[in-house]
Amino acid sequence: MKSIFKKILLLVIAMFSLTFTNTLYADEFNPCDLYDTVWKLINNKFVDRTDNGQDWTKWRHKYDDKIKTNEDAYLAIDTMLASLDDPYTRFLDPKEFADETTSIKGSLKGIGTQIAIKDGKLVVIAPIENSPAERAGILADDEILEINGESTKGISIDKAAEKIRGEKGTTVNLLIKRKNVEEPITFNIVRDEVEVKAVSVNPPQKTYIPNNIQYIRLNSFISKNAGSEFGTILQKNKFKDGFIIDLRSNPGGLLSNAIVIGDMLLSGNVIVSTVDRDGYKDTARANCACITNKPIVVLVNKGSASASEILSGALKDNGRATIVGTQTFGKGVVQEINKLPEGSGVNITIQRYLTPNGNNIHKKGITPDVIVELTEQNIKDKNDVQLKKAIEILNQKIQACR
Repeated sequence: MKSIFKKILLLVIAMFSLTFTNTLYADEFNPCDLYDTVWKLINNKFVDRTDNGQDWTKWRHKYDDKIKTNEDAYLAIDTMLASLDDPYTRFLDPKEFADETTSIKGSLKGIGTQIAIKDGKLVVIAPIENSPAERAGILADDEILEINGESTKGISIDKAAEKIRGEKGTTVNLLIKRKNVEEPITFNIVRDEVEVKAVSVNPPQKTYIPNNIQYIRLNSFISKNAGSEFGTILQKNKFKDGFIIDLRSNPGGLLSNAIVIGDMLLSGNVIVSTVDRDGYKDTARANCACITNKPIVVLVNKGSASASEILSGALKDNGRATIVGTQTFGKGVVQEINKLPEGSGVNITIQRYLTPNGNNIHKKGITPDVIVELTEQNIKDKNDVQLKKAIEILNQKIQACR
């Protein structure tokens, strides 16, 4: 377990399970060197040894006579990385890298959406709790057709995020296509500073929670403090008869947080395994002493991704919890962020992860034990049928333990 923790160090963006590395470079570094460094990193680290079935050497000197400035290098790198057909392997210019670094500190400027490219479309993984996006009515799985009147066809995650982000008080216009809604919906959302709270104990729609049950909502795994916050609540309420862990619309974050929280709930069980490009498998296993062995129900939905799927997969495969809700997002790969000169960086997919039963859930997601749909009418009526089902199931589990 120590070896996997060494790999999951500091930096993350909300929708990914990430590791971080900081490479030392010479003081003098020109744009061609920047391009070549990224080429070498992909050559040595990218999880797919075939590099999407291509001869990776063809890219190394492809733009030698064209790269004159940093901006030239950025464009050439983006083009090179696009050939890998992996939306999670991507270059970050200095501004994007700085924005990503800020997210780990617990605050963001924008509207508070986590986005991804899914089946070639720009979609919302989940809005952040109490963000301008959530208050405006943006939902998980909404497809973003236009940003400020410009089509998102072929757009990268970074470019989309750049267009959506902005200073507090400014407005962004989104044209949204929503499942089961015939006409696209226009949203004019005022940007704000979004506080990213990792853990809360307040259920949505003020659903009544029996006193013998502790409800814990994990909004994201972004914050480096998410594990300790969760542990504090768990320790304080370990006398309760059972726990509901709400991972709905949690787009993920630090892989280490999923492992730390899994360690609090499992005794000696496998939490997750990672497999690198060489087929080397590294397994994280829980310690023998968990904080509680009381019954657990976990809530998930299509906005539950990455680290959320690691935790729910670990609890499901080990028979530790009943999973309730709808199919999860299906993001089963791990990225490493490599810091580059002059403030830029590159995210590289370096590993695939497997649930304890050896399941690769990438592009598949995790199927709940009990499937419960939450309809738009349920949301409108503030009737959280998923949470109510979780309470019902947990009470049955509590009774069975007596």
